[in-house]
Amino acid sequence: MRIEQTRRRLAKLRVEGLVDRITLPQAGRLRVWFSTQYGVQVASEWPELRGRRPPKTVSDPTAARLRVAHALVVTETRLAFVEDARRRGEVCRPLDWLPEVYHPLGSREAVIPGALLFYRRGSEGHKGSMLRAFVEVDRATMGPERLAAKLTTYAGLHRYTPAPLGRRQLAEPLPQEEWRRHYPLFPRPLFVLAGTGPAGIETRIGALRAAATTLALSGFLREVPVLAAPLTDLLQHGPSARVWRPVQDPDQRASWMR
Repeated sequence: MRIEQTRRRLAKLRVEGLVDRITLPQAGRLRVWFSTQYGVQVASEWPELRGRRPPKTVSDPTAARLRVAHALVVTETRLAFVEDARRRGEVCRPLDWLPEVYHPLGSREAVIPGALLFYRRGSEGHKGSMLRAFVEVDRATMGPERLAAKLTTYAGLHRYTPAPLGRRQLAEPLPQEEWRRHYPLFPRPLFVLAGTGPAGIETRIGALRAAATTLALSGFLREVPVLAAPLTDLLQHGPSARVWRPVQDPDQRASWMR
């Protein structure tokens, strides 16, 4: 689709009150579009998004301005998966990437991945395996230790089991982990690294590797593959290529689809 058609459609959505825009003071007067509160409400009724809690600040102009740099890198990552699937004849549509999906942990705590990715192997209309991933896009704006701490967060989600309501009867099944209510397999965490050079990439992968050696994470990592890759490699070779580095053994290269 030509950019003029996209602009006309955005202008029509703006007239209808579904989206709005801000103009950044720099970057060539770049326009940034975002959903209004009404637009979020309408989109939340789509079957693909029903039951998903949108980010609280998704319709706030100030939040859109402050988060634009991160949002653009996340969008670039998302398009890499969509375009790679298209080239391979597989299925990954724009709505198969859901940003900031809320996963409660009880006591008002939650895990909110950068995005939840759905990807179906095989061509449209044919049965194929469904892959799921939690995608964390890191622009090197936080320290390596804070990035590595997300491994502990995902391990907590993997083992979190809600407490049963009331007294459990003997005939009732034992409670299971909360994530099993939503996914047949735990989505594999994928760390996409951007915003830094090769040395910075190695530092951040080294922090992930150090966290992966702790005893508290050993059981989680035996069951769930956790991978990291530079965004530049995804853009050059495609996310399906063997550009991913297992956090337990980053000298290896792997495909996220295995």
